[in-house]
Amino acid sequence: MAAQSHSAAIDRIEKIVADENIDCEFERLDGYLFEPPNESRTNLEKEFEACQRAGLAVEWVNRAPIEDFDTCAAIRFPRQGQIHPLKYLAGLARAIIQKDGHIFTGTKVQEATGGADAKITTANNLVVSANCVVVATNSPINDRYVIHTKQAPYMTYVIGLRVRRGVVARALLWDTAERAGMARGIGPVAYHYVRTAPGAVDDEEILIVGGEDHKSGQANDFEARFDRLEDWARARWPKAEEIVFRWSGQVMEPVDNLGYIGRNPSDERNVYIVTGDSGNGMTHGAIGGMLISELIRRGDHAWAKLYDPSRITLRTAPDFAKENVNVAKQYIDYFTGGDANAADALKAGEGAVVRRGLHKIAAYRDETGALHEMTAVCPHLKCIVHWNRTEKTWDCPCHGSRFDAFGKLLNGPSVADLAPLESTARH
Repeated sequence: MAAQSHSAAIDRIEKIVADENIDCEFERLDGYLFEPPNESRTNLEKEFEACQRAGLAVEWVNRAPIEDFDTCAAIRFPRQGQIHPLKYLAGLARAIIQKDGHIFTGTKVQEATGGADAKITTANNLVVSANCVVVATNSPINDRYVIHTKQAPYMTYVIGLRVRRGVVARALLWDTAERAGMARGIGPVAYHYVRTAPGAVDDEEILIVGGEDHKSGQANDFEARFDRLEDWARARWPKAEEIVFRWSGQVMEPVDNLGYIGRNPSDERNVYIVTGDSGNGMTHGAIGGMLISELIRRGDHAWAKLYDPSRITLRTAPDFAKENVNVAKQYIDYFTGGDANAADALKAGEGAVVRRGLHKIAAYRDETGALHEMTAVCPHLKCIVHWNRTEKTWDCPCHGSRFDAFGKLLNGPSVADLAPLESTARH
């Protein structure tokens, strides 16, 4: 059913693109999964057998289509999909409005409740009544504990290198580095994923290479991760030119690798969630639209049990325990020193968590030299945030809430900003 639902989601996106005439560079591409260098085929063979049992039309190939690097044997996944996600979402928005739907941006939700009087309460105390509520906020803002114990936030890193058109084969690529590392008992090793995008001129493209994931707020070697991505890419595509983009983003990783899509287990039956995207947010978004609309209309769906947010998977109990022990350890931050001796030591554009008496303070000096101070305590479940100097954000290492340099909320599950101190800016 996982194979069926993900394949159906690609078909659904393709149909929407055609029906609504959305120009989002949709195309069908083959995907290739391969092992890191010098690894056995064991993991790849298990993957191939699982895909065959699931009914996917996979096949072995001698190597992935990388001209200057021999990956050895790889699995080919035919007819995967690739789109420009923002262009697709813009097209969806136009289609919704044309069909008399309504979209309200810039509306901050403080609370979502279900039951006979289901409603949404906004930050400015407006109330929206509804028959059903769907919380599709990357990480649920209406669930304080349950779902957050079953998934973990991870940062992933991406670089974009300029290449001449035709240097990189039109394909999607992934390796199994993380799984191979786990099998050898050395812990996770960052995996990689690859695609291309159109460049600024006709004869160029952008080679997009991602990976080097880590738990959000629990690493500080950002530059080294970008460097490792570049080394990995240039070993495989030596004709790649300069890096023109680099960024990082957050994904939610469920303990059993499947999204949580359906009725929220700690709410009334007419409250639904979509989360646990595991880096497949566009596909899970399509699955969510197909699954939840049927749950609302007729109360059931063939995929409902597979994605049920209340499910308990005993086989993943060790991973569940490990992730929650990791969260518990983050509260030790209350008893440690800060990242800098004093906020006064910060240079323009820098941030750090500093201790002032019994309090942890998130301090940021802006480009004009003004110092902004706020509490370093995340409003969600009171973990201490960490400074992310690459994105200039405050990241919660427990459940993935993120805030901009000035403490404004960017990403739930928190619904509140970092509380400012009495004096919010000083030189």
